[in-house]
Amino acid sequence: MTRKKNKNKSTTKVITEIDESFNNSGSQTTNGCEISEKEKHKKDVKRAGSHNLKLGKSLPQRQLGLEISSSASFSELKGKVSEETLQAIEDMGFTRMTEIQAKAIPPLLEGRDLAGNARTESGKTLAFLIPAIELIVKLKFKPKTGTGCIIISPTRESAIQTFGVLQELMKYHQNTCGLVMDGADRESEAKKLQNGINILVATHGRLFDHLQNTPGFIYKNLSCLIIDEVDRILDNGSGNKLKQIINLLPEKRLNIIFSARSNRQLKNFIRLAIKTEPVYVGGDDSYNMATLKKLEHGYVVCPPEKKFLLLFTFLKKNRNKKIMVFFSSCLSVKFHDMLLNYLDLPVISIHGKQEHKKRTATFFNFCNAESGILLCTDVVTRDLDIPAVDWIVQYDPPDDPKEYIHQLTRIPCGEGESFQGLILLRPEEKKFLMYFKSFKIPVSEMNFSWNKVADIQFQIEKLIRTNYALNLAANDAFKSCVKSYDSHLFKRVFDIKALDLTKLAKNFGLLVPPRVDLNIENFEEIRTRKRNGGDFEHSENQQKTKRLCKFIQPKQR
Repeated sequence: MTRKKNKNKSTTKVITEIDESFNNSGSQTTNGCEISEKEKHKKDVKRAGSHNLKLGKSLPQRQLGLEISSSASFSELKGKVSEETLQAIEDMGFTRMTEIQAKAIPPLLEGRDLAGNARTESGKTLAFLIPAIELIVKLKFKPKTGTGCIIISPTRESAIQTFGVLQELMKYHQNTCGLVMDGADRESEAKKLQNGINILVATHGRLFDHLQNTPGFIYKNLSCLIIDEVDRILDNGSGNKLKQIINLLPEKRLNIIFSARSNRQLKNFIRLAIKTEPVYVGGDDSYNMATLKKLEHGYVVCPPEKKFLLLFTFLKKNRNKKIMVFFSSCLSVKFHDMLLNYLDLPVISIHGKQEHKKRTATFFNFCNAESGILLCTDVVTRDLDIPAVDWIVQYDPPDDPKEYIHQLTRIPCGEGESFQGLILLRPEEKKFLMYFKSFKIPVSEMNFSWNKVADIQFQIEKLIRTNYALNLAANDAFKSCVKSYDSHLFKRVFDIKALDLTKLAKNFGLLVPPRVDLNIENFEEIRTRKRNGGDFEHSENQQKTKRLCKFIQPKQR
């Protein structure tokens, strides 16, 4: 999506200047994603009649005759999309559609089922949210009508990101929206569902739970089902649960399915979920192999309790370079932002819990700086153009290796230039490196002299103990980190049962790991493991960890 350009592009050299320029910056940013005039919207897409959506009376299929080029402006939707939605889009700073938006929005506004192939930074979120909102508005949904649209996301972070965009798009509408996801307060979610949520964003596991066990959850009037990144859900072995969800929902509905790639399993699922032949649309999903050839990627096998100390030492040594550090959750980004700045290492951050304007303004200033350190989640940067940087550091394991590789290909490199990637792994996580081999990316182990790593653990623990705000942030970040690890798609590599919580807590300056509640089945305890010939060893601290970290089982109904 092309955004309005800020003409005052002041180049800053140090991170403190970035902070100063942010205070004076507006909301206008540039994203550099404008689609070429040559990429025209195909008029001969496959057409199929959609279901007549009923809510008391049937909604006729709307033949709008939309023919939008891939370089179209959102203003061309005037008269087809409500003024409230168009105003929200303008407030977000978007002016022109991306290729996938120009291809997907017209048939969806006409009520046609759609299967889309698009990567996460393509702008597909707006491509399915705009038509979904318009459908709910035209059907005049109210809280008492219940849920009219369900959006299924593959992970917690993805759901949070989608919900954030949805809230911004709906700020001028009276309809209700909500979020339910694994690891959140189930009782609070149930009350909101009973009060009526018109557009619901959900992870598949928690949605299935509510569909079966939440009385007063009205979904009989469901008119639209959206499954985002369905390939990731299927890869995780959750295809059967997804099929069960579909069987519980009303058959007459608009169906929208998006994935990053196509295979036989996905095609079979689409045939199951969509009874009629859908419109197929796609965007540019090719990897930038030229960029991958310029990538020098390394990894460090790091003792789990020294992970933050290594990161701090690395960032301090390279503080005059341009670095992006990726974390697994918004709360982890927020905590590390606070901690590093307290330790006199200036950093800035963007995450999904910030307002959209603040995120884009901060990111814009980082892009135009010669040096600086930006902390972020991989999800929040998917709709942004990553700038040329010196280092990409993956502090927490990426949820999807394919998306991580694709993210690396989006980094611009000039002639003769290169950049470096670094991922921090526990000994048990080295199997993750096999994914790099499948993309023929050379990966080499980087050796650090551990006696030169900053020994500031005592100072960190004292700071966390005496600073209330930091202590609160550390506890929240730790819990979020554990939940993100538990929800990882590749559990054979990232096994929460092998996670030593006492050692993990030291990275957050915590002597005792906080209690974490995971609502998962057949899980009685977290076992802490010391790598010694594959055997388990339980120290006094580890036994204490087991007692503290009790995991609540789902209530039997």
